[in-house]
Amino acid sequence: MKIDAHHHFWNYDAKTYQWIDEGMEVLKKDFAPSDLEAHLKESGIDGVVSVQARTNQEENRFLLDYAGKHDFIKGVVGYVDLTGAKVREELENFSQAGPKALGVREVLQGMADDAYCLRKDFNEGLSLLHDFGLVYDILIFHRHLPNAIQLVDRHPDQVFVLDHIAKPAIQSDLPDPEWVNNMKLLGERETVFCKISGMATEVASDLEWTPQLLRPYFEVALEAFGPDRLMFGSDWPVCLLRSDYKRWVDTVNSWTEALSDEEQAAFWGGNAVTAYGLKI
Repeated sequence: MKIDAHHHFWNYDAKTYQWIDEGMEVLKKDFAPSDLEAHLKESGIDGVVSVQARTNQEENRFLLDYAGKHDFIKGVVGYVDLTGAKVREELENFSQAGPKALGVREVLQGMADDAYCLRKDFNEGLSLLHDFGLVYDILIFHRHLPNAIQLVDRHPDQVFVLDHIAKPAIQSDLPDPEWVNNMKLLGERETVFCKISGMATEVASDLEWTPQLLRPYFEVALEAFGPDRLMFGSDWPVCLLRSDYKRWVDTVNSWTEALSDEEQAAFWGGNAVTAYGLKI
């Protein structure tokens, strides 16, 4: 089974989705399961993990409602404010909302404080995830990687998933050595998985992306995490800023062809099942 481990749904309005700014007109509309399903069939993808795009409790209900109505949605990564006064109650409510409630994330990349993930209250909240069997998705820019490593080390029994290979600034086919080194360091932590996703949108706006341009970044992630802790993600519909769905699937397919059949099966589905505990 092939899994797209990272995509979003939304009913667009400008106030709620302020991060969709000028130049992102292609995203300024609704994206629902019916819009995604045709792309999945065309690309041979069997199931998906839906990831939060709003930082409120309504987002959890919205995504879990879709998941309850569509078998191809295998899991939901929702939102809980880990620093909030009701964090335990909200985690319990989310985890008990259904078997597809599998993880949470915070928009760490958008925090004014680059060390937000090292706050005492944030870590106290994150420490509760293990009690409810929830995964934590790490959404950061490459500059946050040293703090992310510290975060992971504080929670040795917690499963983490790094989104979008930590969003390196892609200016050429030569990855930044600092990003390379930090990816290798994070990859040494065996409780961390990594999504091959969100890469095309990190390419400099004046540069046309190609599979050849991005392949070195994939190879860094592969070396850092190995084929048993990497998973595919489309980041649809955000990917539409630079790529259509099938182009991204075909690109990643071209990178994974050299893997063994067993390794490809792990990358394209097995690792998502392992990390999130998907019921397929």
